[in-house]
Amino acid sequence: MPVTVSADRDLHYDPYDVDLNIDPFPVFARIREEAPLYYNPDLDFYALSRYDDVNKAVIDHETFISGRGALLEIIKSGMEIPPGTLIFEDPPIHNIHRNLLSRVFTPRKVAALEPQIREFTTRCLDPLVGTGRFDFVNDLGEQMPMRVIGMLLGIPEDRQRAITDHGEATLQKKEVDLLATGEVFAEFIDYRRDHPSDDIMTDLLNAEFTDETGTVRRLHREELLLYLTVIATAGSETTTRLIGWAGKTLAEYPDQRRELAENPALIPQAIEEILRWEPPALQLARYVTRDVEYYGQTVPEGSAMLLLLGAANRDHRRFAPDGEVFDIHRELKSHMTFGGGTHFCMGNALARMEGRIALEEILKRFPEWDVDWPNAIKSETAAVRGWAAMPTIVS
Repeated sequence: MPVTVSADRDLHYDPYDVDLNIDPFPVFARIREEAPLYYNPDLDFYALSRYDDVNKAVIDHETFISGRGALLEIIKSGMEIPPGTLIFEDPPIHNIHRNLLSRVFTPRKVAALEPQIREFTTRCLDPLVGTGRFDFVNDLGEQMPMRVIGMLLGIPEDRQRAITDHGEATLQKKEVDLLATGEVFAEFIDYRRDHPSDDIMTDLLNAEFTDETGTVRRLHREELLLYLTVIATAGSETTTRLIGWAGKTLAEYPDQRRELAENPALIPQAIEEILRWEPPALQLARYVTRDVEYYGQTVPEGSAMLLLLGAANRDHRRFAPDGEVFDIHRELKSHMTFGGGTHFCMGNALARMEGRIALEEILKRFPEWDVDWPNAIKSETAAVRGWAAMPTIVS
């Protein structure tokens, strides 16, 4: 194996270590300073951790491709990626599929959901007032994104639970069958074909586009099922974790939490800082298409590269004077939580809105809370980190 800047064996990052991923930041800080090109000989991957390196690599979709998978285990498996899996595609075909989705996933459709999301949040929270307890994940974070995806796709409320359970089970698998077929959506597609509505599923069923062969057509059934799987899985689990991290972080910074309760206009900025501080996904994986040099070392063609978003987000070179400080008044600079370049998260505005509404409504009812640590439960997923339960004692 090549000798790299990270030959020191006591500096070790295992992306599958769920306990480490809850607080990887001391390791990330060492990697950023001591091994800006890190190599893990046990799992055979390289990693970049400094903001500028990660940002440039995310944008360079010719050197660092997604077409072999955006998760380390998929890249290492060598599996063939089915066409139409948006997050595992490269330009030009990725641009065709992304543009199709962006035509239906519009700011208007997202903004129109705000009253429904707020009404649902109110329904979740009001019965808990006066009980002295509130779980950021089980009482709201788990249900809200599922409902929102259901609103977007036009899935009936009584069936949304099954969709979320399917997405979570998909993310929790470490084997290479991570790519679900999307058959869980089949009955809804058939229903919407006969009963069109003002939702994304109907729009996707009817949208015409020019494919990579120059043919004007609509999505095939298999393509549509994959699209819906990506939307539902990517859009629910990550936002659930964001809300859990908001509960933990603001419990640890009560002075900043009180500021938010007194001045809700600060909440959008606080959501940005929570996203930077505790990103639900710590890294993106890419396949390296050519030899590339970092810090005097060569990363060979065919390598797996992890882009450590969580490390980049705390890089003092970007977030001066100290990226390791949580500060809702921090000067706003773009972070890496939503990725970048051609794969920049299409659901970023929706996730930000869900986080904002959640915090606004929680702080109205529960301005003070402490985490009930004996009953907090870590999520067992490696792809998306966070809490399966974040119970708090409220006053």
